[in-house]
Amino acid sequence: MFKKVLVANRGEIAIRVLRACEERGLRTVAVYSDADRTALHVRYADEAYYIGPSPSRDSYLRGDRIIEVAKQAGVDAIHPGYGFLAENADFAQACVDAGFIFIGPPPEAIRLMGDKVQARRTMIAAGVPVVPGSENGLSDEEALLKAREIGFPLLIKAAAGGGGKGMREVNSIDEMPAALAAARREAMGAFGDDTIYIEKLLRNSRHVEIQILADNHGNVIFLGERECSIQRRHQKLVEEAPSVAVSPELRAKMGATAIAAAKAVGYTNAGTVEFLLDKDKNFYFLEMNTRLQVEHPVTEMVTGVDIVKEQLAIAGGRPLRNTQDDVKMQGWAIECRITAENPYANFLPSSGKIIALKEPTGPGVRVESSLYTGMEISLYYDPMVAKVIVWGETRAQAILRMRRALREYQIAGIQTSIPLHIQIMESSQFMWGTLDTAFLEERFHPEDTPPDEEYEHASVLLATLMAHEEGRKNAVIHRGEGCKRSLWRWAGRGGGWSL
Repeated sequence: MFKKVLVANRGEIAIRVLRACEERGLRTVAVYSDADRTALHVRYADEAYYIGPSPSRDSYLRGDRIIEVAKQAGVDAIHPGYGFLAENADFAQACVDAGFIFIGPPPEAIRLMGDKVQARRTMIAAGVPVVPGSENGLSDEEALLKAREIGFPLLIKAAAGGGGKGMREVNSIDEMPAALAAARREAMGAFGDDTIYIEKLLRNSRHVEIQILADNHGNVIFLGERECSIQRRHQKLVEEAPSVAVSPELRAKMGATAIAAAKAVGYTNAGTVEFLLDKDKNFYFLEMNTRLQVEHPVTEMVTGVDIVKEQLAIAGGRPLRNTQDDVKMQGWAIECRITAENPYANFLPSSGKIIALKEPTGPGVRVESSLYTGMEISLYYDPMVAKVIVWGETRAQAILRMRRALREYQIAGIQTSIPLHIQIMESSQFMWGTLDTAFLEERFHPEDTPPDEEYEHASVLLATLMAHEEGRKNAVIHRGEGCKRSLWRWAGRGGGWSL
């Protein structure tokens, strides 16, 4: 087992991984950009190293610089978190070539599943059902011919894509030229590759994904499913486990298919196989995420399996602790992604200083966050700043608990998506579980203003009551451009962070 881990990421996921490492008795190393000099993940790690200017292309996407730091810090392993370089096969290979353990799947599996066209071919060969579409990257002329063949509506998708980047919905042949140009332009900007393919758009379908774990000894299990249908422009906002649409029999069938998909590419470590589930309960392979998912906590809450610790154990060569028969889903979990955006102004990004903060607590509530009072929220990175996860014995209890937690969550200084999440939790369609991927944009109609003025009033009051927090020093001491021993330590209950 390795003894020292570098976390090549930032924000709440960096803190999540650092905590798991600490619980396993591992030394930790963080990396940071100019914008993150005072970030919580910098304080939490045993050591922290500067890797570049604020833009991610000059810092968190600099694999060469991260590997240099790993050598300087004397680490044994590198955990990529999610986003940034997490699904970059070249970075994973560079880690291995430099003598580090990459806490993730083999580079070959990342490369194979990262190319969506090749992934489709591989799944077809393995007998996994896929959405009707093209099996190769297409020129514009070929795309037009294929579109007429499979019919509308359809999706143009980036072969190297993910997270909705390089994706365009098309409803007629007249829309194709502009959509192709836009998809290629966005794909090139996001992935450096403008290869596209097309798929039939399955309307009224659900986005259901299966979490898998695979060790280096041939063992593969699945940890149930997650419902991820509430999305905006293919970006998930709310996730839950299990799904109201999945019966035990369907769960077993989808799980077996996900395991077959993982075995087809020699997959190890944690991964997620994503499916579209139509109204007739037919499911189709969408893609495989070769990394830890943002929504992994809901699976942890209902199965009791710590997925990040399992990642560490698998990377260290240990066999899985659980067999498939050991996996039991208990209760219901829901996650809301809290973003620094104004959902009532077309999700306009919000930046500024957190002047007051009160996180929800109580039974069944978990918060994954990188926020603290005095923190500056910049526009350099993804707008997600926190996640609220709740567990209940039933789905109804989980919804009620999430409503309570969201109303307790007070963030003053920036605008957030919390009011929108409250409205979703109070939606009758959400409560009944009548969901699909078009729920937010076609069937859910939030008010033009937040649902409750009390929320804004509470934030202002909280800011006033906590104004004295402004005097608290939040800076960390840096020694040039290299290593910083973390000088901050947690002083226990009521003590907070101190030098």
